[in-house]
Amino acid sequence: MANPRESELSYPMGDALPAPGATLDVAPGVRWVRMGLPFALDHINLWLLRDRIDGREGWSIVDCGIHSDTTQQNWERVFAEHLDGLPVLRVLVTHFHPDHMGLAHWLTERWQCRLWISATDYQLAKLASSSTVGMGGEAAAAFFGSHGLSDPEALAKIRGRASYYPSMVPAVPAAFRRLLDGMSVEIGGHAWRCIVGYGHAPEHISLFSDTLGILISGDMVLPRISTNVSVVDVEPEADPLTLYLDSLARLLPLPEDTLVLPAHGKPFRGLRSRIDQLQEHHAERLAEVVDACTAKPCHAAELLPMMFRRPLDLHQTTFAMGEAVAHLNRLWLAGTLTRTLDADGVYRFSA
Repeated sequence: MANPRESELSYPMGDALPAPGATLDVAPGVRWVRMGLPFALDHINLWLLRDRIDGREGWSIVDCGIHSDTTQQNWERVFAEHLDGLPVLRVLVTHFHPDHMGLAHWLTERWQCRLWISATDYQLAKLASSSTVGMGGEAAAAFFGSHGLSDPEALAKIRGRASYYPSMVPAVPAAFRRLLDGMSVEIGGHAWRCIVGYGHAPEHISLFSDTLGILISGDMVLPRISTNVSVVDVEPEADPLTLYLDSLARLLPLPEDTLVLPAHGKPFRGLRSRIDQLQEHHAERLAEVVDACTAKPCHAAELLPMMFRRPLDLHQTTFAMGEAVAHLNRLWLAGTLTRTLDADGVYRFSA
């Protein structure tokens, strides 16, 4: 949902946005690229960092966009017009989701350079690009069915999405270099510290430069919307919401005037305020879920109208279901709610 306390944040770039195939400078040696997406969340922000590796001058790319002809064509325009005639030296990916990972294979082959990513997300991308992991297919439909999703059309569409991830990430580079929490990566003479985040992805890596005062936050902190935190069929008893909220707390020591470069939305300042807003948002949702489950036993599907007060398409419904289960699982695993598997094969939660 949109951020009701957005006025507490500041946007140093104003309303400026990079045009397709173009860039905007956000700091010395840091350029902003924006690529389209075929979802309600219609764009992703990608970043170019001026770099030098093994004596070669060039650029590092952070995140890739999905595999599509349009995205590749826009990248080619960037290469031709906005790299100052220099090559791409490496590709860093914050996490395995398709809008971040999609073109990593093409970019690393195009420039004969290395992919840098966490080991967990690399392995999951390898698996998902050749199968389906929490994105669709029979297992996903059965999982959502066990949490009350009963609309036959929606379930049929979910079953039909077995190729959802491979359609946007058809291949993954055969080799990679591992990013680890706390690791320092020198990019263009600046030390960028890797900060791990859990809950949104298995091992999401944000990058912080103290000398530039910049956090490339990926999807961990977004200015206008709350990050999706979902339970998926491959780990049905997971507690990603607790992992996510604990991960946000790891970002609180960063300076309040840090310039945050998010994967979606505009660059902003006000990191601590935004973290406070996100924690407040989830506390309110959790309290609403407890109230609903106190009134009567509830399954995840019947909580959607309360948690998401807008019409949802199929893409949004799958994310919303995953998020509803995440809130229920946090409360269940903490002992606030109890869970029962009823005769209809559906899990219901009670206070």
